Amino acid sequence: MLREDIIRDAHKYLILNIVDEVTPLVIAEAKGSVIKDIDGREFIDAFSGISVMNIGHCRDEIISAVIEQARKYMHVSSYYYYVPILVELAKRLAQIMPSKRLTKTFFGNSGAEANECAIKLARKYTRRHEIIALTPSFHGRTLGTLSITGQGGRKRGMGPLLSGVIFVPAPYCYRAPFKVDDEEECGKIYVELARDIIREASTSQISGFIVEPVIGEPGIIPLPKNYLKIFREEILDRYGGLLIVDEVQTGFGRTGKMFGVEHYDVEPDIMTMAKALGGGLPLGACTTSEEIASAFEPGDHFSTFGGNPVSAAAAIRNIEIILREELHKKAEEKGAYVMKRLHELKDRYKIIGDVRGKGLMIGVELVKDSSKTPAREEAKKIMRKMFDEGVLVGIGGVYGNVIRIQPPLVIEYEKLDKILEAFERSIRNL
Repeated sequence: MLREDIIRDAHKYLILNIVDEVTPLVIAEAKGSVIKDIDGREFIDAFSGISVMNIGHCRDEIISAVIEQARKYMHVSSYYYYVPILVELAKRLAQIMPSKRLTKTFFGNSGAEANECAIKLARKYTRRHEIIALTPSFHGRTLGTLSITGQGGRKRGMGPLLSGVIFVPAPYCYRAPFKVDDEEECGKIYVELARDIIREASTSQISGFIVEPVIGEPGIIPLPKNYLKIFREEILDRYGGLLIVDEVQTGFGRTGKMFGVEHYDVEPDIMTMAKALGGGLPLGACTTSEEIASAFEPGDHFSTFGGNPVSAAAAIRNIEIILREELHKKAEEKGAYVMKRLHELKDRYKIIGDVRGKGLMIGVELVKDSSKTPAREEAKKIMRKMFDEGVLVGIGGVYGNVIRIQPPLVIEYEKLDKILEAFERSIRNL
């Protein structure tokens, strides 16, 4: 079929919820860090399908693992049976967790399902119903995860949602309403703000606090280094709530560590994962301690397709590749290289207001002036111009003005240079 025919039929037969910034790319194949369209044109993938393809597209080892498992069985459901490959994957996850306490895993199909599991588990274990979340966080699009998502625009027309959610301001230091240059001082102030809000809004029934180590969709906002530790000591320990770390986007090497929380001096009580976990196949995981996991009774939580054996086979091989090739370390090195170049561009172009991130999870916030007026339309133009140059980037942020650079961790330095060169030319084009 021709590109135009596919696009026409997509609009006719699919419920399309794609953002308006997307350029009509019809994908034919993908390999490594390159995507090829139906007309044979190649694009550097600097977005990784939203941080999914950390090991690159269509790795032969993943394909072999998928075929090998598919020949044995593709679905049996863990409702009645013990599935050996799921046991193996759960054991593998326990071995790489940032805390030795995290040993027991429930498998779902996505990040939203993993976070749903975490909410239910925290409530059941603590016997309390309140969840603390950040504005402007994003944790999924199910009704439960929308309830803990701190972005009103995502929820429009979707209510009523879960009650008992207390939102506190995210430590978005670049746009802080107070003047502070020190990152740790910024983190401390935001914890104080959270403590004051919780003191007024909470009924002392806090079950947990859900947070991403690097806040993804709202604009790649790394937490201040001291934020989680102080939050745990001054708020969670006082109220008896659990620390739920959402590693759906930050996990499996993306931030320069195997998991984003490893940048912070704190251990999660519950950790959720998805995206890069399955090496390209749908898979979500919610991992916790034996004590907390024991709160679930038979029938409390289940997923028919959760922990699909084929996805599990891909995930095991995916983890092996990341560890063998030390892709988390390479992400740290490559991320430092990109950040250095971007900071040099920031010094030359006033439209670049902020450059931030960890590893190969990088955000460039664009502004119109010294008052930090969001450059939303300019961000769209840059995204489209980079598309014309054969580079695919993401766009996001609270104001839609953040260029998201999240390529596969296996990307070559030559391609990183091409991404950066296309970005600079796109800025000049404005």
